Amino acid sequence: MPIRPPPRSLIRRRALAERPGRILPDVTAAVGATPLVALDRLAADVRPRIVAKLEHMNPGGSVKDRIALPMIEAAERAGLLRPGGVIVEPTSGNTGVGLAQAAAVKGYRCIFVMADKQSEEKRALLRAYGAEIIVCPSDVEPDDERSYYRVSDRLARETPGAWKPDQYHNAMNPQAHYASTGPEIWDATEGRVTHLVVALGTGGTVSGMGRYLKERNPGLVIVGADPAGSVYSGDTPSTYLTEGIGEDFWPSTYDTGICDVVVRVSDRDSMLTARAATAREGILMGESCGTALWAALQVARSLEDPDALFVVVLPDSGRNYVAKLYDDAWLRQSGLLGGDEQVSDYDWRATRADVVLRGTEIPQPGR
Repeated sequence: MPIRPPPRSLIRRRALAERPGRILPDVTAAVGATPLVALDRLAADVRPRIVAKLEHMNPGGSVKDRIALPMIEAAERAGLLRPGGVIVEPTSGNTGVGLAQAAAVKGYRCIFVMADKQSEEKRALLRAYGAEIIVCPSDVEPDDERSYYRVSDRLARETPGAWKPDQYHNAMNPQAHYASTGPEIWDATEGRVTHLVVALGTGGTVSGMGRYLKERNPGLVIVGADPAGSVYSGDTPSTYLTEGIGEDFWPSTYDTGICDVVVRVSDRDSMLTARAATAREGILMGESCGTALWAALQVARSLEDPDALFVVVLPDSGRNYVAKLYDDAWLRQSGLLGGDEQVSDYDWRATRADVVLRGTEIPQPGR
């Protein structure tokens, strides 16, 4: 979908967040300007350099902070959200936090609908912001009246003053990344980035920043990382354990022509890569971070160019997954870790990526 130039409000807010030593007007002005950090320990066995965009350093703890305020402000301008209104949204947790912190500043009430596979930590966190939480089954079709999509639709219709951001179809989702995340990556790497790797959820993150970067370097390679069981990598929709990414339908916020490669990643590889990265790099990261990192490592291992520079977007922290991802007993109970196997035994090189979309050849970056 076409992405228009960013609204001036986004540019002003981004510039404000990048000014050190200033007192910011509220927490939403602290969103953005997250750092790039080299992953030289985890990626010691590949020729390209891999660096991580640490989105957990946004005030709400995830990349989804970036889309919350732009969606709210666009709704206010359109008259869809008025003072005292209610924000109703289906979320795996992170978008809810971004919306909740912006809603607290602006005085809105929030109702969030979540699938039952999301961690209890996420539900507790959203309640801490004052949100009401509705939990729905995850093993139903998207059009089932019990799904969190349909339940949120019903609540938005029935609740007076309600507005549903609908991050899956809201143009401000990719546009926020076109206006902020993409420029940050280009500036921080001084235009040397050759590969962008993003875990696919709504598709807004990869579509917005990918479009910005491709406009500056058409030869840049964009890699989507997709959990096995999601439609982006061509799978028949099925259940999987990795939270916050993958879909069982095609959101309109995803530009279907943006990814040069999509890598299908298993729950085991996602979670054990996240654990390995945390242990070696000292970065506590969530499950979708492991998905993106495993995909990046698999693509990087096929390249011999030491000047290639991979930027991997790490969406959130591991703090919301301590009772699952960082619990060896839970990993074993879920079949992701063998009975006698230790997390430290895991080696990402033991398997090869299932690379899909546009053939099986990994494209070489253009200069």
